[in-house]
Amino acid sequence: MDLATPNLPSRDFAVTSAFFAALGFVETWRDATWMILERGSLKLEFFPWPDFDPTTSGYGSCLRLDDLDAFYAVAKAAGIEEKSTGFPRLQPPREQNGLRIGALLDPDCSLLRLIQNP
Repeated sequence: MDLATPNLPSRDFAVTSAFFAALGFVETWRDATWMILERGSLKLEFFPWPDFDPTTSGYGSCLRLDDLDAFYAVAKAAGIEEKSTGFPRLQPPREQNGLRIGALLDPDCSLLRLIQNP
């Protein structure tokens, strides 16, 4: 099976790992130069960038989910707020181009589009 995984910046692996652990991700690899988090078939990879300015972030990825509503409920239960500014934050799913899409911005302002699989 071919697979692509996003590579996203992390100012602090411990902070990133804890944030995503609350969403059900577990660390499957970490050393000083790389971290991999997995939740079922979802995989996110992070590289360290301690002095990264998250307000300039253009990083992002799509998480294509079989149950967008369940994932979104986990994110809300983890205390991630729905709001239109700041980060981390959630934006509720809505119809876009024939798909239901929500958004999650992580502590480093990487945009994860949450897309319901058809």
